[in-house]
Amino acid sequence: MENSKIKLSGFNNLTKVLSFNLYDFCITLNEDQRVRYVNYIHDKYSAQKITDISCEIVRMIEAQILSVSSQDYDPVGASSMVLMSDLKGGGTPIPSAQVSMHLDKSHITVHTYPDASDPDGICSFRVDIDISTCGEIVPLDAINYLFEAFECDVIYIDYIVRGYTRLADGRKIYNDHQFNSIQEFIKPEIRNRYTYLADINMPQDNTWQTKMMIKELGPESYLLNPKDVSHPDVPAKMKLLREEMKEVYHMIH
Repeated sequence: MENSKIKLSGFNNLTKVLSFNLYDFCITLNEDQRVRYVNYIHDKYSAQKITDISCEIVRMIEAQILSVSSQDYDPVGASSMVLMSDLKGGGTPIPSAQVSMHLDKSHITVHTYPDASDPDGICSFRVDIDISTCGEIVPLDAINYLFEAFECDVIYIDYIVRGYTRLADGRKIYNDHQFNSIQEFIKPEIRNRYTYLADINMPQDNTWQTKMMIKELGPESYLLNPKDVSHPDVPAKMKLLREEMKEVYHMIH
């Protein structure tokens, strides 16, 4: 989505925060499959892998990486943080020798939370991603890439713009890009995979939220071994899995 630029008096002081909470689900039929699921998640979404995803986001939103920190946890989970600087507004690349002296409000954090302890074998994986930027960067431009980078059954997306900056004539503005819904930034082919789409739009408060849940799929989409599709326990577990999705979507406790 191309937004027309507006003339500012100087640096853009707006802070924009995009938060993704993504959930993926899996059916396991025995202890061996639980272990396999945890190992699969650890490999696919290790600290290095989520750092690579963060670095790709930085490239997509036309920013510059300043510093990277990441950590794998025992027994499960990983975290990554990337500090970045805004180049979209015409900034100059910062020499590496000066990085340690540079403080910036822009960063990406990613935290993963695998859960294989459900007694019914409904395993889940959650990832929290926060893209916090200042300057002219619009983190919403990274939405479609995040859908491609992660397997998403239930999604919460929050977007908040805070602070203010000034136009060239001195007037204050509280948002430098106008839109109605987060879903305007999501490709139709991605949006069409989901049902239970909920949209909360408060542009007067510079706050937006979208919730999405995947349309019903067959058991082959959730089993580690496709040959288990005819297992007698699968229909009951599919019902439990769908109930788990709805519970997470509605946040029922």
